[in-house]
Amino acid sequence: MDDLHPNLVVPTSKAFLALFTKMRDVKTSSEDFGKAAQRCQRILAEEALAEFPTSPCDIETPCGPFRGVSTVSPEEICAVSIVRSGDALLESVRLCEPAVRVGKILIQRNENHPDKIAELYYSKLPPKVSEMHVLLCDPMLATGSSAIMALEVLVEKYTVDPNRIIFANMICAPEGLKALATAYPQVKIVTACVDDRLNDDKYIVPGLGDYGDRFFNT
Repeated sequence: MDDLHPNLVVPTSKAFLALFTKMRDVKTSSEDFGKAAQRCQRILAEEALAEFPTSPCDIETPCGPFRGVSTVSPEEICAVSIVRSGDALLESVRLCEPAVRVGKILIQRNENHPDKIAELYYSKLPPKVSEMHVLLCDPMLATGSSAIMALEVLVEKYTVDPNRIIFANMICAPEGLKALATAYPQVKIVTACVDDRLNDDKYIVPGLGDYGDRFFNT
């Protein structure tokens, strides 16, 4: 995977195969898609949060001492969704850590453009986000144009250090990973799946279709 992106993490879970089979199936209803997606998102959210810095600590259990780790305070983390699909993954992050701060970036693909370029409409992040760790949430990484634009907003407008950003998503295309490797190699990507390619319409293959439409029953 290093040939796709130098900072890529693909966690393993036996639960993923069956859950993604349900999500990918064109016959799966929106209700069942949402159930499977929420379970996958929760696993991915935990794995992504676990990539933030930790420090060794010693605690006492009821039966004796234990050497463990302490994590970054959730109040020092800002979870940022790329609206709309990213909102689904964001809510799974908030189930894991309800105290995280929240930001929103609205970016949409121009479906009339042959390259499906991204267009920025809105961003709102909490004060002092540049001092926080950022977890960027978007379930699908296709061409990478939306993710790169979101990262540009974080880095250039809000002065977030790219080394403090983790990008969590469910499915990546190799093309998107390579684009992010060129634009932001410092940003760690945590994904559940790396699929085969993009088709001529810039959709991920085999993929699962439009994540937001299927999750939100649009």
